[in-house]
Amino acid sequence: MPLLTVVANFQVPSDQTDHVKTELEKLLPISRREDGCIQYDLHENLNDDGHFLLYETWESRALWERHAKAPHISAFLKATKDVDVELTVHQMKHVD
Repeated sequence: MPLLTVVANFQVPSDQTDHVKTELEKLLPISRREDGCIQYDLHENLNDDGHFLLYETWESRALWERHAKAPHISAFLKATKDVDVELTVHQMKHVD
């Protein structure tokens, strides 16, 4: 089964950048310890304040789907529910 790569782009209003960044950073250590997580990295755009990218690699889609339902993801969604976040998620596979 091929690995699953997930690229999640978050565009956040400039007055909410620090709050969302803090909440995203909370996800890193927990997600990296999850079964099936190979890579889970947060990036911040140097030229676009409020643009964050999560780059994730998972052993399978099923393990990523379990991650998406995990308590720490629910906590992130609750903590950012009042923020006007534009989120785009791409599920991808590696091409040699």
